[in-house]
Amino acid sequence: MRPIVLLTPDFEAEAPARYVLKRSYADAILAAGGLPLIPAYGASVEELLAAADALVVTGGAFDIPPESYGETQRAGCGPAKPGRTLFERELLEAALERRMPILGVCGGMQLLNVVRGGTLFQDLGSEVPDALAHEQEGPKELPSHGLSIETPSWIARAAATFTQSAEVNSTHHQAVHRLGRGLAVSARAPDGVIEAIEDPELPFVVGVQWHPELMMETQPWNAAIYRLLVKAAEPKRRARTVLA
Repeated sequence: MRPIVLLTPDFEAEAPARYVLKRSYADAILAAGGLPLIPAYGASVEELLAAADALVVTGGAFDIPPESYGETQRAGCGPAKPGRTLFERELLEAALERRMPILGVCGGMQLLNVVRGGTLFQDLGSEVPDALAHEQEGPKELPSHGLSIETPSWIARAAATFTQSAEVNSTHHQAVHRLGRGLAVSARAPDGVIEAIEDPELPFVVGVQWHPELMMETQPWNAAIYRLLVKAAEPKRRARTVLA
């Protein structure tokens, strides 16, 4: 059986209220050999993680409340979605405790850093001198800037078979500032902004600041990030199948 991967959705409260998830996330999991599962807010975290083999915390057009990393809101910090952030934080904390394979995408990477006690730049344009324009105007399927990759790392492993320079898209105005405990930097943008983090002591805990699921054709190495996640989830799937 395919490993089951939780994909956290966004939520729109305007009537009719609905969950929202970009299809590219689910397609990336399916292409990698996994089975995507979208959880509902308020569902039991323990039951969700007992049913799943991996977790993807997705991105969205909102910011993590600065109070959650010990700061007050400054100019440039955008709107928050406290209900979504609380749900994702509970999932992420419990998944880390279970040593479950985890991928944090864009805001999901930022939340991973915050959960580990790190902080964020609330607005790169006003807080990081000479920062690149990290909110690209063109199609998100196209790369925006290059990537400096640290080795060894999961990102280096994903990009290892790619014969061109690794490039990524860029759709964020916040980024990791002080690194959270147990985390290591695995990639940076040309301006030094942290683009990927991971926990080298856990089986697969990776955060990426870009959206690899949108770049599977223009930068095919990004598909390997999802394949590595699903592969890391396979032992958990086999173990649960035996127990069943």
